[in-house]
Amino acid sequence: MLTVLRTTWPLLLGILLLMVGNGMQGTLLGIRGKIENISTTQMSVVMAAYFGGFLLGSRVVPELIRKVGHVRVFAALGSLISSVLILYAAAPHWIAWALMRLLIGFCFSGVYITAESWLNAGTTNENRGQAMSAYMIMQMLGIITAQFLMNTADPAGYLLFVIPSVLVSFSFLPILLSTQPAPQFSTLKRMSFGSLFRASPLGCIGIFLMGGVFSALFGMASVWGSTKGLSVREISAFVAAIYAGGLLLQYPIGWLSDHGDRRFIVLGLSVLGAVVSLATVTLQPGIWGLLLGAALIGGVANPVYSLLLAYTNDFLDQSDMAAASAGLLFINGVGAMAGPLITGWLMSLLGPDGFWVYIGLLLAMLAFYAGWRRTRRPTPVLDQSFAVIAPSATPVAVEAALETASSDDGDKPA
Repeated sequence: MLTVLRTTWPLLLGILLLMVGNGMQGTLLGIRGKIENISTTQMSVVMAAYFGGFLLGSRVVPELIRKVGHVRVFAALGSLISSVLILYAAAPHWIAWALMRLLIGFCFSGVYITAESWLNAGTTNENRGQAMSAYMIMQMLGIITAQFLMNTADPAGYLLFVIPSVLVSFSFLPILLSTQPAPQFSTLKRMSFGSLFRASPLGCIGIFLMGGVFSALFGMASVWGSTKGLSVREISAFVAAIYAGGLLLQYPIGWLSDHGDRRFIVLGLSVLGAVVSLATVTLQPGIWGLLLGAALIGGVANPVYSLLLAYTNDFLDQSDMAAASAGLLFINGVGAMAGPLITGWLMSLLGPDGFWVYIGLLLAMLAFYAGWRRTRRPTPVLDQSFAVIAPSATPVAVEAALETASSDDGDKPA
């Protein structure tokens, strides 16, 4: 790991700063929306727009890179991100915010694709798994760090919009000044959604449901906290707990998944998440109980996403994995776009508890479907090791992580 850090630290530092900026803008908008008297329903549209832009970017940006090159695309998207982060404060209207979130989601998707391509090209088969793990850790640490910075200024002011803009601008320096040559993009083999569903119904349905869970956590947690009446410090601690839980539980759950039926682990984690959501609604705990619930939900959502990707690839040839991962990410993006909209609608009907009701219902549906699928198909031979993959990863990172996991698994004795 030390060797990986020595060779990739400029890129990883850039990713860390990038995620700090992205994490701040998501939390800040949820808090500022309450200050600007923007309704929960309107804020749900604002938050959903990011995932729509992200999904669009994942389809469009690779072609842009092939036409004009990594550096030009990266610099252009970075400039747009920095500009939008400042313009939020200048135009505090939900329609303007939704359009800017759509644009910033598109840009972040392109930036991630570029950065992940460079990271993938700058590593070897021997250390790519460690590099991707370090990349995912930096992503989560960046969002956690962002929550601490939320307490450095008044969210009703301008400074908290300037800080992420500056950090995002700084994040591009180590990547743009890197001496590594820009990687080449290759055309992925396509797989129809019908073929993907036949290969793994649980993978498709599960990834769709987890897209809704993740987007609710990432997009609506701060909106929920503001509606709940939590302070800025409490909201930022709540969001940080979600990602801290995911960071701490990824690897233990990954180890378990390589030694048993992945569907049973998905079932167990989904039940745990549903129970936590129900307990939060019925018990109405204080801030420490909410932080525990956030950590457990985060510890469920992130590993389950990776588990479903690994489970799907247990039924595929290695040559089909890249196309399948791209298809699953598209399905995840569709679920993510719907997440904030449905969460906002439920919160308008049920109050703040609608946030937990939505997450609990999705996890309960996943638990039920995973249990039913166990009766329809025998447990597969594990053809691939668990790969740590963030729900916000692009096809580039997913392909690299799954390729490394498959290679590691191939080295295991039969």
